Formats: sequence, C-alpha cells, structure tokens
Amino acid sequence: MGGERAIERECIGVEIKPDAKGSAVRPKVVTLCGSTRFKSEFLETAKSETLEGRIVLMPNVFGHSGDLHPEDFVSGKTKVSLDELHWHKIDLSDEILVLNVGGYVGDSTRKEIDYALRTGKPVRYIASTKGES
Repeated sequence: MGGERAIERECIGVEIKPDAKGSAVRPKVVTLCGSTRFKSEFLETAKSETLEGRIVLMPNVFGHSGDLHPEDFVSGKTKVSLDELHWHKIDLSDEILVLNVGGYVGDSTRKEIDYALRTGKPVRYIASTKGES
C-alpha cells in the first residue's frame, strides 16, 4: 500500500520528504482542544498550525458559538456524539494543543487533557487574551 501512495503522489506532482531510511515522513498530527465558544481562535490556530506543516484535527461544530440549538448541545445526544468523535481525534493525533483563551479551560477540555496524558500524548498550550471581554 505504501508503494501505491508514492505512485499516486508522483502522478500529481507532490514531493514527499523522505526520512533517513528513505521512507516518506508523515507530518505531525495535532488535535486542537478547548472551549467551542472560541470558534475564531480555533480557526486562527488551525491556520497557523497548518502553515507550520502539521495536520490539524479539531471540532468542526461549535456548539457554544451557536452552531447548534443550545438544548441539543448542552444536554442532548448530539453533544455526547460530538465529544466521542473528538476523543477519537485525540486517538489519531500525535499531540494535542490546548487553546487557553483568556485563561479559560472548562471541564470538557480538562478531561481531554487528562485523556491525552493517560494515553501518552504530549500536550501543548497556547494562551490568548482575545476571548476576554
């Protein structure tokens, strides 16, 4: 399967950097964690991380920012499903990056940090004051 991917990349003209053994180097995968009330900060951080050459996984539904009806997000099965999906994103990642906007780290984010640490994932933090009023 690895050879097939190399051929596909050659066909579309994508150059992949090899490691010391000549194998293609996979970019680091990072999952962004933090309160979904900070949608613009997620988008800014995703852009920055992508430009640094990382594959970015993150919430794509921002319940606290109005993407969902409040009842569906706060107590409904939709929030549970989205949370479970985010845990799988953490499983797929090499590390997590916590968006610590205005010093706020909520319960869900604390659980994500704990889970990442228990599964051996490094945790980075990025602080911002943009979300403060």
